[in-house]
Amino acid sequence: MQSPSPIDLAAPVTTIDHIVGPDHARVTVVEYGDFECPNCKQAAPAVKLLLERFAERVRFVYRHFPQETLHPHALRAAEAAECAAGQGRFWPMHDLLFANQDHLQAKHLRRYAEQLDLDMARYDAEMDDEVYLQRIREHIDGGYSSHLKSTPGFFVNGLIVDVSFGLRALFDATAAALR
Repeated sequence: MQSPSPIDLAAPVTTIDHIVGPDHARVTVVEYGDFECPNCKQAAPAVKLLLERFAERVRFVYRHFPQETLHPHALRAAEAAECAAGQGRFWPMHDLLFANQDHLQAKHLRRYAEQLDLDMARYDAEMDDEVYLQRIREHIDGGYSSHLKSTPGFFVNGLIVDVSFGLRALFDATAAALR
């Protein structure tokens, strides 16, 4: 039996991941992303298109991989997304953060939480107490264990996909996995 490649996804998908798409999908696409990364923002509409093109055959998982030295607001944005997730609003917050990528300071994050009608007392307490920081650190560790160095990092059925020359590679890898 061949040992797994060092580029395989190190942390398997679990029920605590942020998932869209059917559990029975033949293909699982995992993205490690950073809300302040311009390349991740460009990838977000492509992922939506991928899910439309391969509807009911692909599920998508988003994990945090904030590049803190390059993007000073990315970690707090990830925490805000997790606070929203705690109130069942991860995907709307995900979309808001990418749509407003140039405005991710704390006051803006709070405004987005208000827009989503989150319980603001809970949001403030969770942000102040960094309730979700450990979960985000676990995502980061999973990314590093999977040999990621930058974002976005995509895996199709556990195998890394190099999108450095464009997101077409993600579509091609997904189509190939469906064959």
